[in-house]
Amino acid sequence: MSSSPLRILFMGTPDFAVSSLKALLGGGDHLVGVLTQPDRVSGRGMQTKPSPVKRYAQQCGLPVYQPTSLRHPDAVSLVTGLKPDVIVVTAYGLLLPPSILAIPRHGCINVHASLLPRWRGAAPIQRAILAGDEVTGVTIMVMEEGLDTGPIVAMESVVIDETMTTGRLHDQLADLGGRLLATTIQAMKEGNFHSRPQPEAGITYANKLKSEEEHIDWNGDAAVIHRQVRALSPRPGARTRYQGHTLKILEGSPCMVKTSAKPGEVIAIVEDGFQVACGSGVFLVKTMTPSGKKTMSAAAWVMGRQGVLGHFLGDVENTGM
Repeated sequence: MSSSPLRILFMGTPDFAVSSLKALLGGGDHLVGVLTQPDRVSGRGMQTKPSPVKRYAQQCGLPVYQPTSLRHPDAVSLVTGLKPDVIVVTAYGLLLPPSILAIPRHGCINVHASLLPRWRGAAPIQRAILAGDEVTGVTIMVMEEGLDTGPIVAMESVVIDETMTTGRLHDQLADLGGRLLATTIQAMKEGNFHSRPQPEAGITYANKLKSEEEHIDWNGDAAVIHRQVRALSPRPGARTRYQGHTLKILEGSPCMVKTSAKPGEVIAIVEDGFQVACGSGVFLVKTMTPSGKKTMSAAAWVMGRQGVLGHFLGDVENTGM
């Protein structure tokens, strides 16, 4: 069967989606447009900024549309008028209503950063690390009304090692998603497009992270705190307090040290940082961002102040005296 070009409408918003858009541009098909979330106010200056997908699409000369809702008749008319053969969605941020799902003749497909049905929802990368999963991956699925419930078209796994942060895993999965998407679109053009239902067993949901999940509880296990730090690195960062100031911990590791110190106490200054007693085990802080300052090594932060040893980190502070 000949592989004639497709008319593709892409929907995506954050950095993760840019890899998918790049993959589509390299496939020889016709990108009829890009839908992305409206510009948002962000940053210290509270300036209105376009999404990463919008910036990249404009650099490539692609038409960009930013409807506030896909349920509005104007949005349905817009998509209908673009006459897409297929809609590709990667981290767009809005559910597609039936009126949109029904438009393209080849349906709508989604690039999702987990091995479905595990971690359906908004934060699959962070949730996989927080849960201590040893493997995750990318799933290409056919979209339907439910949240990430559609049939699976393609899937590929990635091992999560003990040092993997959300930042590193994000980039690896974004690249994988682009490659898997290119293969899927080619299969669609060649008439070799197949899907299978998601398993009923193993369904979990990746809810958005809440602000309280950013705070480190030093009463916990050092290995669990390590997963929290990795899952929140580089943004927004796992947080703790020291003498009235917020510290974001971006890198560290559990260490094989025994202590009878109370949770949160800084028990040792070492070459690559400082050690903090936990409810179970000890955690070595290596990289951090002090409030109002740039990211730095924990060793450099300790050198810049006196009396850290024996003091406490945590929301309820204790001088150790």
